[in-house]
Formats: sequence, structure tokens, C-alpha cells
Amino acid sequence: QVQLVESGGGSVQAGGSLSLSCVASGSIFRIYTVAWYRQAPGKQRELVAERTNGGTVNYADSVKGRFTISRDNANAVHLQMNNLKPDDTGVYTCKQNIRSAPWDLLRVSWGQGTRVTVSS
Repeated sequence: QVQLVESGGGSVQAGGSLSLSCVASGSIFRIYTVAWYRQAPGKQRELVAERTNGGTVNYADSVKGRFTISRDNANAVHLQMNNLKPDDTGVYTCKQNIRSAPWDLLRVSWGQGTRVTVSS
């Protein structure tokens, strides 16, 4: 079983920065695509950034040039958010596609979500 624990949310003024982290623990053989999603109040959840196992990254148009998704060797995925805007406010949730063993199915794991509030 795999668990994802997120950290780094908080409140910041427009123009500020925050860094989110999502650490996977448990039975992990290999991590594939990782991503960050967000859900703003009253809106549907949207993809913010994703990174494939091969290193390809994709960003929502609204965050290009301001957000950076990255991975490290400690089963963690990070989201560096710069020049934050009030529209970036929402609950940010990470997703990791993980295989627990070579013979296991690829499973999707979700974090619990961390709140980001950007004030003008």
C-alpha cells in the first residue's frame, strides 16, 4: 500500500512564492507520471502540472513560466510556485502513478490535498 503526504501549503500575498512537496511511502517499485492538480472554490479540479517518467513536463497555460514541477530520488514530487496570483488559490493535490512490484498493476495514488491562499 502506498501513501502520499503533502506539505507546503499556506497563505501568501500576490507576487509571493510557495513550494509544495508530496512524498510517497510504502511499497514502491517504480514511480511513473506524477502530477499536481488544484481545485478552486466553486470550480472543477484542474491539472496544474505533470511530469512523465521520461522527464516530459506539461503545464496549464495559466501557470506556465511561474510554476515548476520536479522530482527527486526520495520518492517526492515538488511544485515550486512563483509570482502567485489570487486565481492560484485552491486546494492542491498530488497524484503519483506507482507500481508496487514488477508484476503489480500500475496504480494511481492521491495525496490528501494542501490549501493555498493567495491574497491581493
